[in-house]
Amino acid sequence: MSTTDRRHGPAPLPAARGPVSAALLTALPGSPGELPAGLGDGFATVAAPLTDEDLQLTLFLCYELHYRGWRDVAEEWEWEPALLALRARAERPFEAALRRLAGPLPAVLPAALPAALTDLVAADDGPALAATLQRRADLEQFREFVTHRSIYHLREADPHSWALPRLGGPAKAALVEIQMDEYGNGRLDRMHAELFRTTMDRLGLDTGYAAHLDRVPAVTLAINNLMSLFGLHRRLRGALLGHLAGYEMTSSLPNRRYGNGLRRLGFDAVATRFYDEHVEADAVHEQIAAYDMCGGLVRAEPALAGDVLFGAAAGLAVDRLFAGHVLSAWSAGGSSLRAPDRALAAA
Repeated sequence: MSTTDRRHGPAPLPAARGPVSAALLTALPGSPGELPAGLGDGFATVAAPLTDEDLQLTLFLCYELHYRGWRDVAEEWEWEPALLALRARAERPFEAALRRLAGPLPAVLPAALPAALTDLVAADDGPALAATLQRRADLEQFREFVTHRSIYHLREADPHSWALPRLGGPAKAALVEIQMDEYGNGRLDRMHAELFRTTMDRLGLDTGYAAHLDRVPAVTLAINNLMSLFGLHRRLRGALLGHLAGYEMTSSLPNRRYGNGLRRLGFDAVATRFYDEHVEADAVHEQIAAYDMCGGLVRAEPALAGDVLFGAAAGLAVDRLFAGHVLSAWSAGGSSLRAPDRALAAA
């Protein structure tokens, strides 16, 4: 496999994390077709879908077929009815868990939506992961954080681009403006995914696409699966834009802290460029996302206001779970990543 292929995908299949992902991983290298009867039925009774390793990996395996695909896996699997049925069995408890986690949200009129998003963000009181990375995290902990984030940042902006053909008017124009910045305005060296790859390289990490998939836990996969769930379902287009708005509205300060943390550890402007770029860009994107994109959407489709708030709230809530997991592991003197021997044992 060439260096270019490895950097940009498709990725090799990961190790299984339970009986359902194991059965799916056994099937995917073969010809597209039926999966074992009842596969995934047990997901309906999973106690904690957001942190269930088997459920989250199964979803990630299914969703990645709509991104770069999997190495040596037939592309026809993407729309195989049996696989879509399995994905639906995993999505139902996942979405239900997200709605429980987001909690009850206030009814809001379209004109008041930007203010409601601002209030939602202001009320977010998640664990202080960014402050820890800025002030106290050592090099290995910072490398762990970047390893987690690599699952998304090496394809940054892609899930939200699924909204483009589902929108029109002001909301679409605003989303295009945000996405153009994310994709470096067509310049490879300015694409945020490529800037992040440079940061990974400076930290001595493998920069291959999804290279660290086996090491990240279910909660990291849930962050990514949330975006894919919202992006692949037209009925959740409001939630997808709400998620993006919440992301942009809470990004500038943490990224400043991440950059400062790397500088504290002795890294140069090349290593911190990804974070420094987001400090400036996301400060602008915040207003565009809340007023032009989400505001424009609900002016055209008022019934989607509640979905927008749900998407923002769900994204913030899952990020809180992730931050709590990382900080708890570090406080206990351990790693927030899955142990290498567990991945090997699963394989």
